[in-house]
Amino acid sequence: MKRHFRWAVLALGVSVLARLLWMVLSPNGMNLVDLHVYVDGSAALPNDRLYDFTYSEDTPDFPLPFTYPPFAALVFFPLHYLPFTAVAIGWLLAVTAALYAVVRIGFELVLGADAVRTSQWRAATAGWTAVGLWMEPVRTTLDYGQVNVFLVLGAMLAVRSSRWWVSGGLVGLVAGIKLTPAITSLYFLARRRWATVAWSALVFSATVGASFVIAPLEARRYFGTLLGDADRIGPVGSVWNQSMRGALSRILGEDVEFGPWWIAAIAAVAASGFAAWRVLGPDDRLGTLVMVQLFGLTLSPISWSHHWVWLLPTVLWLLYGPLRAAPGARVIAGFWLATTLVGVPWVLSFFQDGMWAISRPGLLAWPAAVDVFGVVATYLWVAWHGRRQGRSPQGASAGVVPASTAAGTTHRIPVR
Repeated sequence: MKRHFRWAVLALGVSVLARLLWMVLSPNGMNLVDLHVYVDGSAALPNDRLYDFTYSEDTPDFPLPFTYPPFAALVFFPLHYLPFTAVAIGWLLAVTAALYAVVRIGFELVLGADAVRTSQWRAATAGWTAVGLWMEPVRTTLDYGQVNVFLVLGAMLAVRSSRWWVSGGLVGLVAGIKLTPAITSLYFLARRRWATVAWSALVFSATVGASFVIAPLEARRYFGTLLGDADRIGPVGSVWNQSMRGALSRILGEDVEFGPWWIAAIAAVAASGFAAWRVLGPDDRLGTLVMVQLFGLTLSPISWSHHWVWLLPTVLWLLYGPLRAAPGARVIAGFWLATTLVGVPWVLSFFQDGMWAISRPGLLAWPAAVDVFGVVATYLWVAWHGRRQGRSPQGASAGVVPASTAAGTTHRIPVR
């Protein structure tokens, strides 16, 4: 087992080294366009020009503006005092460390804190981190210098904690940096952790209040006029946008906005997601969190492919969670692994005429909805097999499903 751990650590080291070499030696390896926006854009905050800033040196077809709340600029502001190369390399290493923590917490939520301390699960954590670095959401997060893995880690730390003030504080802070992680509050609502929900709202409000105190003009611009402007964030119809709005817009040939098509589709996804959540066991924290986050990614008007870091915890839950023995669990997990390791949006991006053109031939539009179809399929599979397992004689009498590890040991994981 120690040998497995050494091989897993070696694989992780090779993955990180390959990313470092790509960054240093590739002509475009240091572009990190979003990290430039974070660093250079936040430097414009004291001059009240945060939302006038754009970065176009490496993106001439779409000058990138700063699109996060002013509180995010406050967080990123110290970075502009450092050499950008140092920030870039530090960012890669920090993302890798955060991804390792995401995998470890994912295993802990499924198996328990004691199990993940054993050498076999430490090996699994290192191995899955090495794999995760090459899944498209993480790969593009590293290419662009994005913040997504840190936000996922913040949400998972919140779920891991039983202290309402820690959980709520983390959710409020990550929502203050980027609004989309606020969907995590649905997890705490589902688990009836009312104090956590209330505290997260107060902490988020505090981040907004701090923005108005430190940068009142930019705060008024963001929360008064810029919030909700999807076109400012990017081209809705681009294949890189894997939200429901993006998928429908490409299929129907025009931006559906928040019209009847979008409402009907989101209602169907919400219903299937609710059905999936209903069959999860009360102790299945990772499963509940994954169901919530997949809905948030589908709901958001813009969900770039690098936002879908939650697919790594999804794969872990499918392979190691309470439903791992159900027929199709490995098929669904394999679907997510295959599509993210290949990078379907990345492949299809070579066939789109331009980022802003919405109309797509059906041969491209339907495959470009890969993540939306995957979410619906995952929900329906969980709803069906979770209900069947909950009604099975074994589930009714024992209330547990044995989880066999690679070493042959067995952990008993609650289902009901």
